[in-house]
Amino acid sequence: MKSYLRAAGLLFNQPLLTTPDAMDMAVRWANQVMSLNIINMAPVAEPRMWHDDDDYESRIAREEERRRANLQATGVQVIPVHGLLVSRAAHLNVCETMTSYEDLRSQLRQAVADPLVERIVLDIDSPGGAATGAFELAADLRSMALQKQIIGLVNFSAYSGGYLIGAACTELVVSRTSGVGSIGVIAKHMDRSAMLEREGIKVTTVYAGAHKNDLSPHEPLTEQSMKFLQELVNEGYDMFVNAVAEYRGLSASVVRATEAGLYRGQAAIAAGLADRLQTPTDALDGITRAVAESRANRPAPGRLAVRAAAAHLQSQI
Repeated sequence: MKSYLRAAGLLFNQPLLTTPDAMDMAVRWANQVMSLNIINMAPVAEPRMWHDDDDYESRIAREEERRRANLQATGVQVIPVHGLLVSRAAHLNVCETMTSYEDLRSQLRQAVADPLVERIVLDIDSPGGAATGAFELAADLRSMALQKQIIGLVNFSAYSGGYLIGAACTELVVSRTSGVGSIGVIAKHMDRSAMLEREGIKVTTVYAGAHKNDLSPHEPLTEQSMKFLQELVNEGYDMFVNAVAEYRGLSASVVRATEAGLYRGQAAIAAGLADRLQTPTDALDGITRAVAESRANRPAPGRLAVRAAAAHLQSQI
């Protein structure tokens, strides 16, 4: 049970930037592995076995070699933003594909600093996730997008926290069946008191400080706890709305009017939540061609030096 304490803390009693479906999936997983008996569910896949260090290092070295060769050829760095979003790398792989804000920030910084990288592409397919760290990552992404273009490709979902990341990009591309939106915040409280009572277990909590026992899973949600949780959700919602409004050049009232709705294809563009309609493959091909054309029209370094010398001589005449 010890290894799941952190996971439970990530799921319950805090605001999340995720879709209700993803939230329900996480709750079902928690029920399975932690025996919470919240609802019935189908078994989840077995956790992945840990890798052999030698094989892992060799694979990483080969992947880095291929990545550098691809950058030499295209100048385009593709960074995946897949699955549930969590704040730290240590929270990864508790149940399925995940992306951490920590790792994403590191990859973005590396790409911005790499002279081989001329365009950065985020391949986004995420229902969102943790609110903690999301706004800081989006702000950093926005700042980096001022140094190098960061194009978001919705391939094929960018909901809630996933959309926050997409909104901060230089440009956001959707296809006819790609979805964006869910600009809202959700939180759940788990009340285990009835289950414990059926099992003959009574929990007595001794605490000091009026709010120390807020959101306890061992008793029904109190009015005080409900007020506190609603305030957290409202605070996160204000931050979300204002961030999207700033990044997308919309008014806060327009963003709020979406009411956390989902938008696909052209409807996303009409709502101001995306910029253009194109398949992810075509969009990536177009970005690669644009970089190739830019390289072809760029004067060779030697030619630049000759022109600079000539200009200097003319200035002396």
